[in-house]
Amino acid sequence: MGSDIFPQALAGPLASPLLLRGLDAMGEWLVVVDAESRIAYLNAPYAAFLEIDPLAAYGKPVREVIENTRMPEVVTSGQAELAQLQMVRGHHMIAHRYPVRVDGKVVGAIGTVLYHDTWEWRQMNAQVEALEAEVDYYRSAALGATPGTRWQLADVIGDSAGVQALNARVRKVAPGDASVLIRGESGTGKELYAQALHRLSERAKGPFIKLNCAAIPEALLEAELFGYEEGAFTGARKGGKPGKFQLADGGTLFLDEIGDMPPAMQVKLLRVLQDREVEAVGATSLVPVDVRVIAATHRPLESLIERGEFREDLFYRINVVPLVIPPLRERRDDIPLLARHLLARLAERRQRRCPSLSQAAMDCLTCHSWPGNVRELENVLEAAFYLGGNHLDVADLPEALRQRHGEPPRLGASLKATLAQAEREALLAALAECDGNRTRAAKRLGIAKSSFYEKLTRHGLLSD
Repeated sequence: MGSDIFPQALAGPLASPLLLRGLDAMGEWLVVVDAESRIAYLNAPYAAFLEIDPLAAYGKPVREVIENTRMPEVVTSGQAELAQLQMVRGHHMIAHRYPVRVDGKVVGAIGTVLYHDTWEWRQMNAQVEALEAEVDYYRSAALGATPGTRWQLADVIGDSAGVQALNARVRKVAPGDASVLIRGESGTGKELYAQALHRLSERAKGPFIKLNCAAIPEALLEAELFGYEEGAFTGARKGGKPGKFQLADGGTLFLDEIGDMPPAMQVKLLRVLQDREVEAVGATSLVPVDVRVIAATHRPLESLIERGEFREDLFYRINVVPLVIPPLRERRDDIPLLARHLLARLAERRQRRCPSLSQAAMDCLTCHSWPGNVRELENVLEAAFYLGGNHLDVADLPEALRQRHGEPPRLGASLKATLAQAEREALLAALAECDGNRTRAAKRLGIAKSSFYEKLTRHGLLSD
């Protein structure tokens, strides 16, 4: 070999069993070559990936063992190459290469593979993006800036194990393009997590477009999703109109309440997700779109599939990565933190001193089951904020909430409070019996759908 510095080092005291085991335990893959670009050392993980015995690699020209390597160029030029892409066995890797000098002379080179594929790099990049987003968030807060409508992961309030596990999962899945299905009860914050996924993704600089599938009449849903050409139907806008898919090109499309999408539209959505092409209403050609789809629902899609109300193939297409948001009753430890945060936000909005909560009031909040989740908690605190003073006690909380936790009703208000609580429980029971289908729940209760929605709104039970 052209230089025996590496064999001597590896055979001498530097090559103690502990050192060699340490090099083999590294997550990074490592190769050392001499002045003639022959392998002087190859650590075990790299050798395992290359399917070669490390001892058998010793002394071989590095290009016979590692394809596309630039180690000989580094030996020749004496210039380091940092964070370089290298294709090895069909994998794009990110590698560092450094020349090794003795008395100013290049005697070899050392190379390390930091990321075994570009996915690992994107994962690291997502973590950096998350940290930068949090820094930007707190910097804006310090400058008194008004938060925008686009939420990020820093807006998630909670230290419970369930929330931390969910946030970690969001950071992992955010860099990719896989479809995500966010599931959770009404009021848990599904749109917040959808926007957080977008903000952490490589599409963060692209558009984030939202469509509530339950809020658009079936006759208009196709035009809303895919757009329409001029003259496509009576009343069509001159020049046509792009749909949500076209508007979201290069970014993210959030399909809220996808469980309420009509079956006929499910077929067309599935075709777009498979082909990545959109045909506007009245158009004669397909237009390619580059869109990541995030869907959300509070409904039991598996039950809908069994009843033939939701396509199984569409379910598998959107449920590539499932995210389940825990209800508030399963993370009661977060309620004090959430309550203080929501009160502080109300105080900032109204330019008023933030009220404090007595321990008794906090205990009352913590013991409640919160069927409306965070939205219900926000509504309760908003009522207390406007009706109470600078120190909120149990008496400042809504009467229905106090009665559920043992406080006797006040004279003159008990009937009203009792009726309100009974109405709320009847709404929840009807929704549960009808698997979240509001139309059927309204029929079950014998009231018009419009009245049913009005009652849901009044009790804070409408979904995200």
